[in-house]
Amino acid sequence: MHIRGDHAELAVGGRLDVRSAADARTVLHSAVDDGAGDLVLNLTELDSWDATGLGVIMGAHRRAGRAGRRLVLRGVPPQMQRLLVATRLHRILAIEGGLAAESLPRV
Repeated sequence: MHIRGDHAELAVGGRLDVRSAADARTVLHSAVDDGAGDLVLNLTELDSWDATGLGVIMGAHRRAGRAGRRLVLRGVPPQMQRLLVATRLHRILAIEGGLAAESLPRV
C-alpha cells in the first residue's frame, strides 16, 4: 500500500488491508488534522481493501466530521463500489460523481 499527497488530496494505491491499516490510519489522521475543507481520497490505484481497510476509511470519515471536514472518495473501483453498496456505506460516505449504475441494487 502507498499513500501520497497532502492534507487536501491523497492518492491511495495497492492493498488497504490488515497489514497496512496502521500506517494508513496514521497518514489519514494526520491529513485530516493538518488541513481544512474537503479531504479527497483518490482510490483509482487501489487494488483491494478488506474489512480492516474499510474500517480505516470509516474512521477517517468520522475524524473528518469531528474536525468540520468532509472525506470525499474519488475514483472508487467497481468491485469496491459494490462492497460500499452491499454494506450501505455509500449512503454515508461522500463519493465524487456517485456510483456506477451496475453497483446499485435493481428495484
